[in-house]
Amino acid sequence: MSPRQIVIDTDPGLDDAIAILFALASPALSVAAVTTVAGNIGLERTTRNAGRLLAAAGHDTIPVAAGASQPLVGRGISEEAIHGDDGLGGVPLPGPMSPPVATPAARFLAEMLMSRPAGSIDILALGPLTNVALLLDESPEAAGRIGRIIAMGGAVNERGNVGPRSEFNLACDPEAAARVLESGLDVTLVPLDVTRKVRADRDYLDRLRSSGTLPGAVAADLIAAYFAGARDQESRPLHDPCVMLLAVQPALFDVRRMRLAIDCGNGVDRGALAPSSEVPEIAVAMDVDAKGALELLAQTLT
Repeated sequence: MSPRQIVIDTDPGLDDAIAILFALASPALSVAAVTTVAGNIGLERTTRNAGRLLAAAGHDTIPVAAGASQPLVGRGISEEAIHGDDGLGGVPLPGPMSPPVATPAARFLAEMLMSRPAGSIDILALGPLTNVALLLDESPEAAGRIGRIIAMGGAVNERGNVGPRSEFNLACDPEAAARVLESGLDVTLVPLDVTRKVRADRDYLDRLRSSGTLPGAVAADLIAAYFAGARDQESRPLHDPCVMLLAVQPALFDVRRMRLAIDCGNGVDRGALAPSSEVPEIAVAMDVDAKGALELLAQTLT
């Protein structure tokens, strides 16, 4: 089968970076473009990091389009404490080979979707869903041509990571997330219930480094930076790579149909998910073969 055409919507970010390297290395995926959102560390740095990763992987001809610098409502959430001042834990990478395209991400996506066969491009979303929500509002016809959206975000039965029940990506822009999840499009959500089960150990890093491949070596350095402050001998969860792994090998995941609404209030549960009969069904990954997921990640990177 020919590789699936994807756009990566992202806010790199350490785990975003590992996910991007995997997508670039996977024969099952063809990266048509990268769009960026402020997310973890602000739009200027996330956009620069996207260009740096493409340059490091030798894919600098893939266009990068900068998107939303703020959520639809309110202000974003900074995660510099986890990802470092540069967003990539200080891992040395070359500078971008070319600047981002002049067209804002939502309009760039609309033009791309209208120029390709309907359903032929998937969006793999690794950060807040602001760009996709803007696409839905500004160009609904183009948005209707998306094949599917696979997004990392939310917590169903797990505790949150920025609030008692809320996860960063959805809490950063709940209004955008609600717009996407209630759009009726083919949406698959990958929440903390899955991503917290996928963690690397030191032996895993040695395997990546010993492969002699550039993606393996860079990913090992990125994951090593992700050990900082982690408990025991495992890294923090490899959240965003789970989106790519599901796109490539869905059999690794237990995916269920659910109806989930997003709390858009201003309380401690802003961005939290809750069952609701008033919203469309979406697909939600609720479990994962963590060993198989890590094996696929390593095989592809090396």
